[in-house]
Amino acid sequence: MNRRQVLKIACLIPLACSFASAQKIITFDAPGSGTAAGQGTLAEGINLERTTYGYYIDSSGVAHGFLRSRNNGFTTFSAPGAGTASGQGTFAFSLDPAGAIVGYFIDGSGVMHGYVRASNGQFTTFNAPGAGRGSGQGTLALNINPAGTIAGYGYDSNGVAHAYLRTRAGAFTTFDVPGAGTGAGQGTGTSSGIGLNPEGALTGAYIDSNNALHGYVRAPEGTIADIEAPGAGTGAGQGTDTDGLNPAGTIPGVFVDSNNVLHGFVRASGGTITTFDVPGAGTGPGQGTLPEGLNFEGAITGSYIDSSSVSHGFLLGRHGAIITFDAPGAGTGAGQGTLPVLNNAEGSITGYEIDANGAFHGFVRNP
Repeated sequence: MNRRQVLKIACLIPLACSFASAQKIITFDAPGSGTAAGQGTLAEGINLERTTYGYYIDSSGVAHGFLRSRNNGFTTFSAPGAGTASGQGTFAFSLDPAGAIVGYFIDGSGVMHGYVRASNGQFTTFNAPGAGRGSGQGTLALNINPAGTIAGYGYDSNGVAHAYLRTRAGAFTTFDVPGAGTGAGQGTGTSSGIGLNPEGALTGAYIDSNNALHGYVRAPEGTIADIEAPGAGTGAGQGTDTDGLNPAGTIPGVFVDSNNVLHGFVRASGGTITTFDVPGAGTGPGQGTLPEGLNFEGAITGSYIDSSSVSHGFLLGRHGAIITFDAPGAGTGAGQGTLPVLNNAEGSITGYEIDANGAFHGFVRNP
């Protein structure tokens, strides 16, 4: 499930491990971003035109969506009905080739609702069937593909998650992966941003009755296959989570082992899973390797958390080389650092950094 909502120093595959000697990183802040801890700009994705998108948190703790052109021109927006108190507002997670952006907003009662904002600025809001209407319940829209299909999940009145697909015309298909738990905080979720590929295949994770995570991939016709990374733990908060998939069907993800250490994995379209750890990743609980994004070429980006619990960016090329990097201004204390989220086909990477004061700043790293 989307980790932002739910929740060995040696490489394990034949990698030519290398490190960035030159940085081409631009940092930015959306207009109106707050500057205190927990405030600022969080970039969630980038397209071929190097348009970045995501959301920012203002000085009152309210979230707003943004689009940023490659020339640093900003469009900011708030979905109709979004709340204006701290912890409420508009969150943006996925952009289609036509310029439609999707996400969810939290209203004044703490309920989540999905939205799609067309390229002309027109909003359509929606609620998944069965989504609850209490605080902390509702609909999360997290993915949109070129056909205009939206995927995400909703929390029902008991706090159980159920995944859905919504066509451009507004028709819903909801589903639960077999084995998903039925208690509060359990159920079926989807990956965020790139979880739904152009062919309609969808990936995500479910939380079982023991609160362990298991990945899955759902084919366009509805067939579901489990994904279990070798070495994944089976305790609460452990297991396998996915980060998305590309048109070739390659799926990156993270698994948490029995010692609560994070490790990366790549699943090929045929089902073969290869695990990896970025050099320098810590080996204590909550440390390790955390993949986030995958482009059409098969390159993976994400972060690794070192032995001091500081995050650093990495890029795993499709031929196996690893490059690591830090955004300028990233903090060096525990819980701070550089957190890449997504890379485009040209190799540009976007994400955000957390500075020494705990504030967020967006960045773009160009190849």
